[in-house]
Amino acid sequence: MAVGKHSSRTFGGRTRTEALVAGVAAAALMVLVPALAAGGEPAPAADSAPAKGPFPVARAVYNLGDRAFTPGPPYKGRSEIAGVVHYPVGPGSDGPTRGRHPLIVMQHGQWATCADRGAQNALVKAQKALALAEKAGDEARMAAQQKIIDRMSDRLWAWPCGAGIRALPSSSGYDYLAERLARQGFVVVSMGANGINSTSGGQADSVYQARAALINEHLDLWRRLDAGKGPLKGGIEDPGTGRSVGAAFAGRLDMRNVGTLGHSMGGGGVMQQVSDERHGDWPAGVRIGAALGLAPTATWENEPVTEVPLAVLWGTCDQVNTGEYVKWNKGRNKAPLHGITLTGGNHNYFNTQWSPGSGQVTGANDAIPGERRGRCVSQDGRNQEHPGLDEATQRRIATGYTVAFFRRYLLGDTSQQALLTGRKKLPGASDVVKVEYVKPHRNT
Repeated sequence: MAVGKHSSRTFGGRTRTEALVAGVAAAALMVLVPALAAGGEPAPAADSAPAKGPFPVARAVYNLGDRAFTPGPPYKGRSEIAGVVHYPVGPGSDGPTRGRHPLIVMQHGQWATCADRGAQNALVKAQKALALAEKAGDEARMAAQQKIIDRMSDRLWAWPCGAGIRALPSSSGYDYLAERLARQGFVVVSMGANGINSTSGGQADSVYQARAALINEHLDLWRRLDAGKGPLKGGIEDPGTGRSVGAAFAGRLDMRNVGTLGHSMGGGGVMQQVSDERHGDWPAGVRIGAALGLAPTATWENEPVTEVPLAVLWGTCDQVNTGEYVKWNKGRNKAPLHGITLTGGNHNYFNTQWSPGSGQVTGANDAIPGERRGRCVSQDGRNQEHPGLDEATQRRIATGYTVAFFRRYLLGDTSQQALLTGRKKLPGASDVVKVEYVKPHRNT
């Protein structure tokens, strides 16, 4: 079933948007499991490392406008400048703890933009009616139902959303990851990309450039904030009290030690932004120290990521086979490369807002179901059936490896190196995780 007409890619024989509703199942309560504890503390740099964690965590938000950012040609469209911030908070303070904290920015992928349940219900009804009309060969009825599908799709993918309709908060779908990272001492920003999602149909050649540009725009805003300048100084608020907390971040960020994380097409944006040929696009004074893709969807081989530590984490039941990054960069990587494969993992469960357990509009298990209940079909070329991971287990695994990865490359903590190389197993996940580690390749 199609939720929208805005995807120009196909995944496992279906468009990405067709997969949104196809796997809808009964909702299950999501349980957030604490991340793997990273034993030991990194050796602090002379003037950049934050105080030792774990820390209590605060949450803040900012929104500079639904159409505040224009990626520029050849991309046509505008996007919001908005973010959800998790950060380690000091005692008796609205701002982060003393010291300088590495910044991690996250970007979500391609998904519906508006939580319009009426449009969703009408869409599903029209899709069922269309199937019946096709079976009966009733062309007039087919055309009528297709018009309804198109109209409801436009409502689900509108930007900004219609009157009285809330935006679908894909950027909040990684709060479970952001909270755990912030406890370790990172300032974590998950940016909104609904404007790009709404306008990206038919622009596959430039959408990843637009996504990379959006990442750089947020990084530049945070660089300016660290210097006590820019719109974020008065634009970041405590969502509970409305109190401005932006000024407290001045002088608290290590912008030479930044991590990037992207999911789905957001992962493609991260890979574009961190690729060897794109370092010149980074804002002045900003250095990317590590990048992680959660099921990243881009498919090019001609813009490798070889100079920044890279991890790619994906599941075998993901309709988008995203394990190719390791193969593409293997043998030419000048920085460590980690491939982490979850047997039975799917695409949507990395984002809580896309998963059925959230009860959110369009939430779905998008894995291709196997013949036996509870199983899914692998998309790694073998077409084997595996027990599908549940939401909580997939996120627990993702959290454990993500925290270990960023602690390793942004904080210098080598205590979990064995986990990242596959010599050690994540507790409770030894039979479902495969790790491929590629040492840096040195030309002789």
